[in-house]
Amino acid sequence: MNLTLHVWRQNGPADEGRFVTYRVEGASAHMSFLEMLDHLNEQLIKKGEDPIAFDSDCREGICGMCGFMINGEPHGPLPATTVCQLHMRHYQDGDELWLEPWRAAGFPVIKDLVVDRSAFDRIIAAGGYISVRTGSAPEANSTRVPKINADAAMDAAECIACGACVAACPNASAMLFTAAKVAHLALLPQGQPERYLRVVEMVNQQDADFGHCTNHGACQNACPKAISTDYIAMLNGDLRRAKFRRPTDLD
Repeated sequence: MNLTLHVWRQNGPADEGRFVTYRVEGASAHMSFLEMLDHLNEQLIKKGEDPIAFDSDCREGICGMCGFMINGEPHGPLPATTVCQLHMRHYQDGDELWLEPWRAAGFPVIKDLVVDRSAFDRIIAAGGYISVRTGSAPEANSTRVPKINADAAMDAAECIACGACVAACPNASAMLFTAAKVAHLALLPQGQPERYLRVVEMVNQQDADFGHCTNHGACQNACPKAISTDYIAMLNGDLRRAKFRRPTDLD
């Protein structure tokens, strides 16, 4: 399989970027997209050229490290699929592909296809945790959780913080990420003590780094874990309730 890649190359956040065209020869249809980039990088290294920088870790669609735009689509054309789980059999010999990093002010480019996603860490640090002491692991049935809540919390917890939702959003909003992190705690008993303080603090931090949500819905379509915008509605409900509570009631 032979391909033509137009890859965004940028040495750092303060440098000007540009697309550079590469010819990939001998790629296998059984390769993942990242393995195809590994194949290209091996060719570049042999030529003494700088390899293309991109993020990856587990390469199993779990860690959320990988992610960039492929022909204008976050993670590529397949729904509910990370770029590391996208395989070359979904492309044709001779295809021309354009690769670029997430485009968002909250995600400054570090190099090439790698962006700085530490803004997500700031949202989590603002309230995405439980500070009450829970002791050792309790017996599984001692704290009862309705199945509908447990299932919804598990679905929200599937968020891998890859950033595709931000890249797809016309406003570069991280509200789907924030809502997933808020919801998976708000749905469980352990998350109740700080429930309303949490949503206020995390939304304030999201607003500081990212754009506002206008319910466009592109985030849901781009999410490799198919997380629903229903969680944004849940977040908005908690945020409204928090506004009517006294400051001392938020703790």
